[in-house]
Amino acid sequence: MKNKPAVKNRICPKASALKAVIFDFDGVIVDSMPYHFIAWFEAMRPYGVRVSCFDVYCREGERWDKSVRDFLAQENIKPSGELLNKIFSLRRRIFKKHSAGIRFFNNAIEILRKLKKRGYKLALVSGTPSGEIKRMLPAGIHSLFDVMITGDKVKHGKPHPEPYETALRQLGLPAAECLVVENAPLGITSAVDAGLFCVAVSTSLPAEYLRKADIIIGDISGVMPIIEEKSVVRRSIGPGCCSGSGTRRGCCRKTGP
Repeated sequence: MKNKPAVKNRICPKASALKAVIFDFDGVIVDSMPYHFIAWFEAMRPYGVRVSCFDVYCREGERWDKSVRDFLAQENIKPSGELLNKIFSLRRRIFKKHSAGIRFFNNAIEILRKLKKRGYKLALVSGTPSGEIKRMLPAGIHSLFDVMITGDKVKHGKPHPEPYETALRQLGLPAAECLVVENAPLGITSAVDAGLFCVAVSTSLPAEYLRKADIIIGDISGVMPIIEEKSVVRRSIGPGCCSGSGTRRGCCRKTGP
């Protein structure tokens, strides 16, 4: 399928030489978000909570315990630690059952290998627990990443900048030498607040919810042209490369069920 044209929201800063690309996981590398919705829907249903697809997609990236607390608050339920763990364990089992045949987005693996071959450092920053990522990623792909920051390895999940700041520290690089690929409002906020240039893919939510990102594209296939055309990396940006008038305000306001 032909990629949607890039939507550019911010005038590009003078770029340093790009040395690393940081990827979100769900909705960027793997087409897993529908399975996350099913898992949350089924796990919350016994408690009278109706979780919509929109609810799950907008919350992608935050710590699971915050998601559970907020969902239960819809029914005025204040959970104990035991109930939190019970619900999340159920959600994890349901997700494992339904995601057995999970697929990678077109060209995702090829892009990772190409970037690695060209000498870029690669990092993965995801709210998904490390065990789930390890199960879904073949060993040969898992080993491509120099750094992996997962939801169970940070105190504050997205939209807090901690996940991306942690990745920068472990990469040993400044934000100016890295580029992020995200697909969710909370992840975009996390990346931007960590000082990173963020490319958003509209695989889960439409572009109107991704407006804090610097560039919006259809899917991961559009990342290589951005790098290869040097619009944001490996040389100073030429005049007018990002002349769009998009805004960096707003992200996730509900417009329907």
